Amino acid sequence: MNTTITYEFPLNERIRVFIRLEQLFLQFSHFLTGDTVNDKRAAISVLLDIMTIFRRNDLKSEILKELDRHANVLNKIAHNQSVDTQKLEELLSTLNQTSKNLYATNGKIGTLVMESDLFQSIAQRSSIPGGTCSFDLPEFHYWLEQDEATRLKDLEHWSSPFNDIRIAIDLILNFIRHCSAPTHEIAEAGFFQFSLDAHQPHQLHQLLNVSLDKSIHCFAEISGGKHRCTIRFMVPSTDNKRPTQSPDDIPFYLTRCLF
Repeated sequence: MNTTITYEFPLNERIRVFIRLEQLFLQFSHFLTGDTVNDKRAAISVLLDIMTIFRRNDLKSEILKELDRHANVLNKIAHNQSVDTQKLEELLSTLNQTSKNLYATNGKIGTLVMESDLFQSIAQRSSIPGGTCSFDLPEFHYWLEQDEATRLKDLEHWSSPFNDIRIAIDLILNFIRHCSAPTHEIAEAGFFQFSLDAHQPHQLHQLLNVSLDKSIHCFAEISGGKHRCTIRFMVPSTDNKRPTQSPDDIPFYLTRCLF
């Protein structure tokens, strides 16, 4: 049983978008396996959120840059005697294959989804609160009442353009999260501040992980930039007012994820 809560704080916009997409992909998978009408409505709503992120960002080039950078780092440590050569080769093979798949993708990712007239109609009406009722979109209502195999087939088809992206993001975030060891720290009176390593290029500062025991009645509020980061441990309010900073010394684990 997991006895800790971990709070993540991305240190650049690229990783921030990747984590948001990771969360949306997890939600989509959850609702995809549900067999109720509301599960399928929720799955489509999440898929629309994913498409919105892709419309606003040139994610294909960003992900390819990150994959290439990770492959270069792994190639540099390939001759290190302490490295599991077989495992490293498998990782590099997965990275290279994922990059090839993305390079082979033509145009902006996700645009093919809108070739479906039904999905276009859902997307247009979804900007209206409650705008996908049966009287608004009878075709959507009909689709929702089809058997599970039909609905699942369509959802898998609509989401298929994002499969390689999801694999790439999972690879990237997994590397980043496990590239550094945590250190045990104490936040005096609920406050902790530290500077990032000035000798490391700021592009390598990817992510902060703050873990604390679930028995500690507070949450981590993290802020920071290229040079300095601050962590405040806040006590939730019991009377609907603003949380307050803990007066106690809070033990926690901090991971500075640099890759």
